[in-house]
Amino acid sequence: MLRVVLDANVFISALLSPTGVPAQILRRWEEKTFELIVSPAILEELDRVLHYPKLQERYHLPGERIGLFLRLLRGQATVVMPAVEINRIGQAPIDNRYLECAIDACAHIIVSGDRHLLQVGEYQGIQILAPAGFMALLKLEE
Repeated sequence: MLRVVLDANVFISALLSPTGVPAQILRRWEEKTFELIVSPAILEELDRVLHYPKLQERYHLPGERIGLFLRLLRGQATVVMPAVEINRIGQAPIDNRYLECAIDACAHIIVSGDRHLLQVGEYQGIQILAPAGFMALLKLEE
């Protein structure tokens, strides 16, 4: 089974647009098409971003919905505690947390809409794909 790390931007897009590709990715995870890997740093970033005032002003995400979503991830995804520290992406250091998580979990793929990660393309054998590219890959494997 594919072991996959999703960037916070994929989770957020899925929550904000239930018909978009990121939401389809989360549905595929719920169907057990792949194993979702997260780390405490990824969950913290997701919690922080979901509470951004700009995001809240525009989308009015209730705190209980955010809490429920984070509890679902903690309970259903595989949570790893990366033992490595990576500093590959200098322009956006937070993006290194995704590389660390993927390395520690022996993940196959990182899915992100972040240009800094996408520019890396592959890191130590781990593919870095945009959401549409990942969905295309899943469809090929069906």
